[in-house]
Amino acid sequence: MKALVPPFTAETAKAKVQAAEDAWNSKNPEKVALAYSIDSKWRNRDLFFTGRTAIAHFLKDKWKKELHYKLKKYLWSYTDNRISVRFEYEWQDADTGQWKRTHGNEHWEFNKAGLMQVRDMSANDINIKETDRKFK
Repeated sequence: MKALVPPFTAETAKAKVQAAEDAWNSKNPEKVALAYSIDSKWRNRDLFFTGRTAIAHFLKDKWKKELHYKLKKYLWSYTDNRISVRFEYEWQDADTGQWKRTHGNEHWEFNKAGLMQVRDMSANDINIKETDRKFK
């Protein structure tokens, strides 16, 4: 397989999405942050921040609250240096014990080295029963 850098092909875009899914499912904030440029700009729901340090901090806090996190990403579309995905993940709220499924979309823009320089994410959460989980 060729390197996962722009310009993307169907094969490399799909592999980039799978690599992101695998990294996020590791729940290792420092490892995940390495996929982003030093000055990566993020929108995550109503939060806006910049840089790997902020990304790692955000993810550390996220996975303290979102227990048993399991994510699935699906390639939606791609162009030269951009990829869009839709995703679902399930988690248990650390404060309430309530299981949730989050549905959303992300739009990614990459630099020439294949590091994500822009991540724009929108999502909605729904309450589910533990017995209704899709991802275990």
